[in-house]
Amino acid sequence: MTEYGRGPGPEPWHPEDPLYGDGGWGGQQARTGQQSPYGGQPQHYPQQPQQPQYGDWGTGQHPGYGQAQQQYQHPGQQYAGQGQQYGAQQPYDTGGWPTGAQPHLPYPADPTDPYPQQPAAYGGGQPDFYNTPDAYPPPEPPGRRRPEPEPTTDWDPGPDQGEHAFFAGGDDDDDEPGDRRGRGERRGRGGKNKRSRNGCACLVVALVFGGGLAGVTYFGYQFYQDRFGAAPDYAGEGTKEQVTVEIPKGAGGAEIGRRLKAAGVVKSVDAFVAAQSQNPDGQSIQAGAYLLNKQMSAKSAVEMMLDPKSQNNVMVTPGQRNGAVYNAIDEKLGLESGTTKDVAQKQYKSLGLPSWANNGSEIKDPLEGFLFPGTYPAAKGMKPEAVLKEMITQANRQYGQYDLAAKAKALDLENPLQVITVASLVQAEGKTEDDFRKMAEVVYNRLSPDNTETYQLLQFDSTFNYLKGESNINISESEINSNQDPYNTYTQKGLPPGPIGNPGAEALKATLNPTDDGWLYFVATDGRNRTEFARTHDEFLELKAKFNESSGN
Repeated sequence: MTEYGRGPGPEPWHPEDPLYGDGGWGGQQARTGQQSPYGGQPQHYPQQPQQPQYGDWGTGQHPGYGQAQQQYQHPGQQYAGQGQQYGAQQPYDTGGWPTGAQPHLPYPADPTDPYPQQPAAYGGGQPDFYNTPDAYPPPEPPGRRRPEPEPTTDWDPGPDQGEHAFFAGGDDDDDEPGDRRGRGERRGRGGKNKRSRNGCACLVVALVFGGGLAGVTYFGYQFYQDRFGAAPDYAGEGTKEQVTVEIPKGAGGAEIGRRLKAAGVVKSVDAFVAAQSQNPDGQSIQAGAYLLNKQMSAKSAVEMMLDPKSQNNVMVTPGQRNGAVYNAIDEKLGLESGTTKDVAQKQYKSLGLPSWANNGSEIKDPLEGFLFPGTYPAAKGMKPEAVLKEMITQANRQYGQYDLAAKAKALDLENPLQVITVASLVQAEGKTEDDFRKMAEVVYNRLSPDNTETYQLLQFDSTFNYLKGESNINISESEINSNQDPYNTYTQKGLPPGPIGNPGAEALKATLNPTDDGWLYFVATDGRNRTEFARTHDEFLELKAKFNESSGN
C-alpha cells in the first residue's frame, strides 16, 4: 500500500523543472499523488521589501501574507503562526526532499530592463488594485513597462486628434503643448504638402456646395413653376376659325379642359380649370355642343361657353312632344324645317328603339316617348339621326333601370309601352311631383273594369290636344264628342295607342308607385298650376264650379 503523499518512483527535483515558480502548492500536489515542485528544496527569490499582500477577502483589509488570520489544519499540511513560511515543516513524509524555509534565488537581470538591479517587487511602492477595475490583470511594475508604440496612420489627424485641420482652423506650424512628436517629426511624416491639401479640400467643398446650390435652385424653380407658376395659355378671344366641341353629361372642369385642348381651343387643361374656378358662374357650364374659336384664352373660353349663343344644344324638357324637338334640331343644325321629322318617320327602325316599342299600327309617331328629356349636342355639321340616336340611347338607359314587363303585369297593363304611355299622361296632366302619384292612381282607377263612374273612359284633354297638335284647355264638348280619333280619350275607352309626349324620370317613378286613396277625378281649378282631386262625381262638380269661377266662365 502506497503511503499517502508518496508517488511511485518519484524523481528528484531539478532546477529546470517546468513547474518551478508555480506557487508552491506542494501539500496539495502531494495529496493528489503528484510531486511538489518545491517539496522542501531551496527556493530563492530576490529579497523583497515587506509589502501588503492579499489577505482577508471578506473584510477588505490586507495584512501581510502569513499573518495570523486563521488556523487551517489538515492532516498533511499546516498554515499557522505569524512569520511561518509557505512550504515549511511538512508533517508527513516528503520522500526525502529537504523541508523548511528555503532561500530564494535571484532573477537574472533583464537586458531590456531600464532599471537593472533595482528592487522592483510585484506591487512594490504601488497602490493596492484589489477589487478595482485595474486589478485584472494586475498593473505591470513601472520598471518593466515599455513605451506604447505610436499608432501608424497614412494621414495626419491634425491638431485635434482626428479633426481635419481645415475644419479645426489649425495650422501645421501650431504645436499643441504636450505633443509627443516634435514639429520636425510631423513635417517629416507628411506635413510637407498639407497646405496644398487644405487648399484642394477647400476647392472640392466649394465645388460641391456650389453644384448642390445650383441643383437645388434649378429644381426648386421647376417645382415652383409646376405647382405655382401660371399654366400655358393663349391670349385674347382666339382666331376666326371656329370648331364645335361636345361636352358630355357629368363632365367636370378637367374633362372639359381636355376636350377643349384637343380641339385647339385652349392651350392647357390647367389654364381652363383655373379660369373656370375664378369665374363665379364657371361651374354652371352644361353638357352639350359649343361653337368656339380656336386658340382662345381660357378666360374667354369660359365666358363664351356661358353665353347661350355659343351653345349648340337641343334641350328636351319633360312632357315636350316630338314635334317641338324636331323643330329645335333643324334650327340648331341649320336644316330646312321638317328635315328631322322626315328622318324620324323613315329611319325610326334603325335609331335604336327597344323591341317592345311601336307595337300598335295607330301610333302617330314611333319615336314619341323615347326622346328622353335632357340636353344634347346639336351643332352644324351633325346629322339629325345622330342627335336622335343620342336621345333614344338615354331613354333606353333610363327605362332599363326597371323591369317594365313585370311592372306592366303588376299594374294590369298589357306591355311596357303602355307603362310609358301612362307616364306621358301623368307628365302632361300633373303639375307637381305630389300630383304625379295621384294622377297615376286616377288613370288606373278609370281603366279598371269596376269603374262605374266613367266606364273606362279617361276623358283627358291632353290626349285630344295631342292629336290636334295644340295645348288648349278650353275645348267644347261638341268638338270633343264628335271626334273619334284613337287618341281622343273622351270617345275611346282605355289608353291612347302610344305616348303623347316624353315623360321625365319623376313622372315615370310616380307611374310605377301610385297612391291608393280612391282618386277618380281631378280639375285644374286655377286653369294652370293648381290641380285638385276628388273621389266622387259630386266632389268633381264642386271642383268644376271652382274652375269656372276662376276662369270667368
